[in-house]
Parts: sequence; structure tokens; C-alpha cells
Amino acid sequence: MIERPHINEMIVVEGKSDTQNLARAVVADTIETGGSAVNGDAVRRAQYAAKTRGVIILTDPDFNGQRIRQVMTTAVPSAKQAYITQSEGRAQKDNWHKSLGVEHAEPDTLRQALAFVMTPKIDIVTDVDQQFLLQNGLLNGRDARKRREIVGESLHIGYTNGKQLLKRVQQFGITQIQILAVLKGK
Repeated sequence: MIERPHINEMIVVEGKSDTQNLARAVVADTIETGGSAVNGDAVRRAQYAAKTRGVIILTDPDFNGQRIRQVMTTAVPSAKQAYITQSEGRAQKDNWHKSLGVEHAEPDTLRQALAFVMTPKIDIVTDVDQQFLLQNGLLNGRDARKRREIVGESLHIGYTNGKQLLKRVQQFGITQIQILAVLKGK
């Protein structure tokens, strides 16, 4: 049996099933948001935890997970971000078309996501702009979605649509060199 690493930070998840599955992978305390209608208690607990232990946000790779991540990141700008991909969060036994989330991820996947947490950079300037993203086929074109998936997975920033990509790379201080290296397969 693989030893479960201890995580100091409080991990924000959506619900009890996420907490239970996370316990298979790591030893950590969680803050459950109670679903996409994030409750005020969860926000207050995360704000307090940010001052004392730190916070990691690990939500489902779907629309509601993105919404929760956005609400919690607004409330706790210093929160670290951990991501799993949609394929990593698909249920193997249930209807895999419908069931998607942290509660279905394998323990190794969760440990890897937590090993590659991204820390937002406050007041950082990056050389990535919308023109750069356009020139490199990340905002439009036949393969733009696939290219964004590759960048998101390789840089551990999660998948984003074209509108959110610029904000996400700026949030983490990702440079043109990093993106080009991923796109060139280096």
C-alpha cells in the first residue's frame, strides 16, 4: 500500500464524496462547498485557513467546478490551484458520460494534481497577450481546443476556454517561452 502524503493546506472540494475519495490519496483536511451554490460558511473557513494554513482549490473539471473555483478564488486570491482533467475525473463504473469529478479520480491522479499545485502570482507581469495566443492557434481555428487542452495539462493549469486562457496564464505568471515549449513538444 502506498503511503498517503500529508497536506498542510486545507483543500476546498465540492462535497462529501470528494472528501472521501481524497482520503484514499492523501491525509488532509477539506472544506466542502456544498455544491455550486457555495455557502458562506465555506468561504469564511477558506478565508481563515488562508491566514493560518493555506488553501488549495481542487474542484471538478466541469462548469460547476469552474464556477466554484472562481467564487473561492475571488474570496481567497492567495489560494493555490490543483487540477484534474476530464478524462481523469470520469467514472469508470457509472455512466461515464454523466458522472465526472474528483470523487471518481484515482488516488495517484489526486496525488499528482496536489504535487503540481499552481500558486497565483500577485502583481506579476507576463509577456503573454491575446495576440500571442491568436498567433499560436490557441484562441481560434480547428485545433484550438486541443491545443488549449495540451497547454492546460502540461502546465498544470487545467483546461480553459479561449476567453479564460489569457487570464489563467497571467494569473500564474506563465511566459511565452513556457507555452511555446509545450506546443513544440519540449
